[in-house]
Amino acid sequence: MPSPQANPVSPSAMDRRQFLRGVGACLALPTLVSLLPARGVAASVQSAGPGLGVTASGAPLRTAFVYFPNGAIPAAWWPEVAAGGVPSFARTLAPLAALRHRVQLLGGLDHANAIGGEDGGGDHARGNGVFLTGVRLKKSASDLRAGVSIDQAMAQEMGHLTRLPSLELSCEATRRAGVCDSGYACAYQFNLSWRDASTPLPPESNPRLVFERLFGAGPHGSRAEEARRRLLARKSVLDAVMDDARRLQGRASRADREKVDQYLTGVREIERRIQQSERFGPNVDPARDTPAGIPQSHGEHVRQMYDLLALAFQTDSTRIATLALAHDGDNRSFSEIGIPEGHHDLSHHQNSPERIGKVERIDLWYAEQFARFLRQLEDLKDQDGQSLLYNTRIVYGSGNADGNRHTHDNLPVLLAGNGGGLLTPGRYVRYGSRPMSNLFLSLADQAGLTGLQRFGDSTGRLSGV
Repeated sequence: MPSPQANPVSPSAMDRRQFLRGVGACLALPTLVSLLPARGVAASVQSAGPGLGVTASGAPLRTAFVYFPNGAIPAAWWPEVAAGGVPSFARTLAPLAALRHRVQLLGGLDHANAIGGEDGGGDHARGNGVFLTGVRLKKSASDLRAGVSIDQAMAQEMGHLTRLPSLELSCEATRRAGVCDSGYACAYQFNLSWRDASTPLPPESNPRLVFERLFGAGPHGSRAEEARRRLLARKSVLDAVMDDARRLQGRASRADREKVDQYLTGVREIERRIQQSERFGPNVDPARDTPAGIPQSHGEHVRQMYDLLALAFQTDSTRIATLALAHDGDNRSFSEIGIPEGHHDLSHHQNSPERIGKVERIDLWYAEQFARFLRQLEDLKDQDGQSLLYNTRIVYGSGNADGNRHTHDNLPVLLAGNGGGLLTPGRYVRYGSRPMSNLFLSLADQAGLTGLQRFGDSTGRLSGV
């Protein structure tokens, strides 16, 4: 493969204060590595073997995939000039300029399997469902056929290193059934993560439930004991279920035994997760109140989910995460920045300068929230003295390129963080035309995964990241 050419209105103040007292923006938190159980990070690194899920310094290597909807205005996303290979950020990404040494723009990455072809309409469902899988989706309302997403491919090999194998987040309620886009199941359009071809992993959108999953329920000081009690209760229920299922299996017909076997497989997965929780000992218990729930403001919701993602990485609760800021095709209005029209409607701008300008403002707003998140990670010190952002890799992008035309080539994608020194940020790299799946293969290699020879529609590794 030829080498790439490197070219050079705020929400309620009271809601914000309440959340900062609860979870914090992580800037005010102490370094929580010291709160990890003795068998935490160090033991995980040792058991993993060299390189799996860790950086050269031994600090955790975190990976996140952040999705924004409806593509971006290309002229406002891509740099016009890149003197010396350093990106001169265009209007949309201007909020990232102060962190240019932690960001690289990746041009020329495509998702060919999101193109309609004989399947016709449904670009939003495909944009969402193909983004982390790289495979052709089966156009159906009920018979799901996608593929394992890259985050779950990573979690299958390195998820045992942390209390949670992966974390799936969203800033909107998830539709789990029904038809959403031109005959495609809603599951395609509302899920980034797929355990296998037919099993999406629905993300959690309630900050309170995310916090309780990470650290347990109740006030500070009681969460570890509450988590222990809940664990014992779940074990008791599972024991009873397993006993009943085994007795039933002995009396069931052959066809029914197959159903019971499938059921037991799911039960054993829950049992495995319980055993993993026991191995890590008591929960980390940040001295913060639990969030109240889902905020009314979309902006506050986005910021809270970014805060929780930063907290999950800081406490090494997980090293793999996805965050959908909204599903592709999202048509919410942005009255908080003076745009009452729906985002999706505006994205079909038909070259109207006024509508293009409004879409650019929405794209800019999403970039501002992402820049704030990066600053959080940059200001947090990791166990090796580096910033958390230095030891992290974050893919930020969309499954649609030009929302007006529903294109899926030259996707708006950037890669933030240094990956513990594995990445080369501070550049704009133009690959011409490469499957985005090639990037995923390279990220998997960097994380120490050994089981991936191909992924999605990959044609090889992406050089130069």
